[in-house]
Amino acid sequence: MAESQYEVDLGNLMAFDPHYQFVSPPSSREEVVKEAIEQGTKLVQAIADALFSLPSTEDPDGPIVKLPAPTTKLPRAKPLPKPRPPTKWEVFAEKKGIQKRKKEKLVFDEQTGTWKRRHGYDRVNDDNDIPIIEAKSTDEPGTDPFVERRKEKKSKVEKQEKNRLQNLKQAAKAGALPSHVKLSATALPITGSQAMPKKVSKDELQNVAGMAAVSTASGGKFDKKLPGEKPPKHEKKYRKFLPAVEGSGMGALEKQQTEKVLNQLISKNSHEILNVEKAVNMYNVKREKKQRKQGGHSSNSSKFKANKKSFKKSSNKGSSNKGKSK
Repeated sequence: MAESQYEVDLGNLMAFDPHYQFVSPPSSREEVVKEAIEQGTKLVQAIADALFSLPSTEDPDGPIVKLPAPTTKLPRAKPLPKPRPPTKWEVFAEKKGIQKRKKEKLVFDEQTGTWKRRHGYDRVNDDNDIPIIEAKSTDEPGTDPFVERRKEKKSKVEKQEKNRLQNLKQAAKAGALPSHVKLSATALPITGSQAMPKKVSKDELQNVAGMAAVSTASGGKFDKKLPGEKPPKHEKKYRKFLPAVEGSGMGALEKQQTEKVLNQLISKNSHEILNVEKAVNMYNVKREKKQRKQGGHSSNSSKFKANKKSFKKSSNKGSSNKGKSK
């Protein structure tokens, strides 16, 4: 088969033979695999020959070629994204004919006499750089203008965040929500697109409230009680410790606790505290084991020691008798 019959698309690194046909129908799967490998090898060789025919540039890693634009249109893996619905501001701007224009990043600050950023750190007209704010005729006496300015700024931020969430809800309803944005069902419940949050039962709320009440270091002992709140029920018995600071009654308290523990032990194991027969048996068993280990040497040495002791006793008796006779 001539090489000119292959159609090569170097932009997608793809080649195929539109005129290929089986000479005889394959009788088994092995023949199909063998024929596919042979034709695939020829197509790969055609792509390699076409790549080496392109002009290349030298590089330390080897020759580099620039691929041409692809000629074959490949299908998309996913459908085209739907257009995002316009926001409230975009609708208002289109209605009023307002056009978006690019603003400069640096703005001249009249207070400091320097150029500063429009937004971000060390920006122009920063609240921290304003030492004095002129009072208006409508201001009430006793109000702090700096506090009012911060409240106004905070309200603007909250309003902007509310508008942003509303725009996301509209985009989710239209099915044009960006892939990198995920809405939680609890924060933004949307009918039909996401499941509504489950209603929490009374028992679950009581369990959560009880866990939160005893989650402090004191077990909720020093926390303020809510109206109608019941004291926590402790299923387990907690261990009581002695006071860490020594006082007048510290010794008596320790003595009392020690006597209590000893009395419990004596009353519980009174029949095993003084068992003479058991103690003698244990002593005899240990002695027999020791003698077995030592063998005959230990028996001879014990006899020698016994004879030595008897000799000392007899000699002492003889000396005492001599003294008396004198």
